[in-house]
Amino acid sequence: MLNSRLKEERTRLGLTQQAFAEFSLAKKRTIADWEKGVSSPTAVQLEALSIIGFDVLYVITGTRSVGLPVQNAGRLNREEEVLLDNYRHCSPKEQAAIKATSDALAQQYISKKLTG
Repeated sequence: MLNSRLKEERTRLGLTQQAFAEFSLAKKRTIADWEKGVSSPTAVQLEALSIIGFDVLYVITGTRSVGLPVQNAGRLNREEEVLLDNYRHCSPKEQAAIKATSDALAQQYISKKLTG
């Protein structure tokens, strides 16, 4: 079912419903409705999610895409390893600030990508 594959993809990407909502240009309540099968994402929302590695083909058809970004294969490049190591050496308060900043920057990137 589409709704269970949506939740599976969100979980695979390690996103909360709130973060998933921000990336999909939707509200948290909308994500809950998608995952319950009450409603479904639009093509624009699926396009926004594809930018962060969301497997749209899988959610729609049940067949995994080939050639997902490296992040989905569980491998980090050196720059990503350093970034993660730095994050791990921060206090919980600093980690929260890093998360908020990265979420905002990613949302800005997605919005720019969709508009132009």
